Amino acid sequence: MAMALPARQPRSVFPELSELFDSLRLPALGTVFGNNPIRVEDRIDEGRYIVRAELPGLDPDQDISVTVDHGRLDIHAERTEEKTEKGRSEFSYGSFHRSVTLPAGAKDDDVEASYTQGILTISIGLGEEPDTAKKIDIKTTD
Repeated sequence: MAMALPARQPRSVFPELSELFDSLRLPALGTVFGNNPIRVEDRIDEGRYIVRAELPGLDPDQDISVTVDHGRLDIHAERTEEKTEKGRSEFSYGSFHRSVTLPAGAKDDDVEASYTQGILTISIGLGEEPDTAKKIDIKTTD
């Protein structure tokens, strides 16, 4: 009887370099990119680049900032700690940041963002990819 292999998780359309370091967790130091990562997933759907970020328990008007500049999407968030004398917390507090490289043809003037049930969804319009290949003539000198 053949043994069934576990299903593979789909890979991101545009994987980030930080994924390569996800397994480098040191107890005292957290991850290579800090203790407060923003987990994201992305896809291309109907001519739009969709990025979803997991940011539960935040106020999108006060705690979250989204910017697009020079082919990069930046998500900034901050969760402030509520001080109590009793109890403990395993919540992550402080500043959070994630930067995602946009695909070729992304329109930085066609960006929409929404926040529902702790998930920030950013939708960016895609145009035609610019023709980046350019033939270079070679001059000969004698």
